Amino acid sequence: MSSRVGVALCAAALAIATTPAAAAQFTLTAGARAVGAVETYVAAASDNLLDLARRYDLGYTQLIAANPGIDPWRPGAGRAIRIPSYYLLPDEPRRGIIVNLAEQRLFYFPPGGHRVETFPIGTAVHGLDSPLGTTRVVAKLPHPTWYPPASIRAERPDLPAAIPPGPDDPLGAYALALAWPGYLIHGTNKPDGIGRNVSHGCVHLYPEDILRLYREVPVGTPVRVIDEAAEVEWVGDTLFLAVHPSKAEADQLDSGERMTPSPPPRLRARVAAIAAERGGQVDWAAVERAGRERNGIPVPVSSTSTMASGASSP
Repeated sequence: MSSRVGVALCAAALAIATTPAAAAQFTLTAGARAVGAVETYVAAASDNLLDLARRYDLGYTQLIAANPGIDPWRPGAGRAIRIPSYYLLPDEPRRGIIVNLAEQRLFYFPPGGHRVETFPIGTAVHGLDSPLGTTRVVAKLPHPTWYPPASIRAERPDLPAAIPPGPDDPLGAYALALAWPGYLIHGTNKPDGIGRNVSHGCVHLYPEDILRLYREVPVGTPVRVIDEAAEVEWVGDTLFLAVHPSKAEADQLDSGERMTPSPPPRLRARVAAIAAERGGQVDWAAVERAGRERNGIPVPVSSTSTMASGASSP
């Protein structure tokens, strides 16, 4: 696949003063349904949430949603910042790459099934979407050239016919071309867009994350793209629920507005169905709170240990 074809539909900064952290990598035990932990960071006077997102390999929206009411640019010295690095694993076959657009996160399951790596991503702007379903990596493109497609040229007629590798290239230094023509998983020259709705359908990663993924992922790796705003998983004997902001809500957070969330459709029915698999007693107040807040952090909403008989009615 040529680089011209591979980048045809892609593309769409702040300098980051902090050193980027290594990608989150976790060993998988048998039956593991979640990885990581929610931690607390005490802010220094010079901190802002954009820098902290990259330092902890988080998306911007992910960190803002987890810390409502905190000024993202001047959180203040001594302010406790939640670092939401706890993830429910996608309920999908654990092979290759899984992208959850609603979560704005990519999971890579290397061969062997013993570990998982996860990275925050930039996703499509409102009105544009990435394809859903299963595809595969068909080419690895080092230092790709970007050829603006007609759709983007219509928005920006001043663009040149091609943008070569370098600091102005919106594809960054590395890209993985997918079997869906024109769609890539690639880096970016604007890392502040990770965890935001910024692309025309491609998946963006921090420069350090795409470098790692590029080195590890072979051609032929399967890629599955899903869009699950509400994730429900049994972790041991406890049912956990994570509800991520919708695209519109993420845009509100990005623009500095107060998010006005509403629960995803059929949230109660989905929780009830999963809880019934083990006869868990649902804490509906916790479910409703998670649906209202939509901060993306997994919270316990049921436990088999508190159950007398069957799941409560939705």
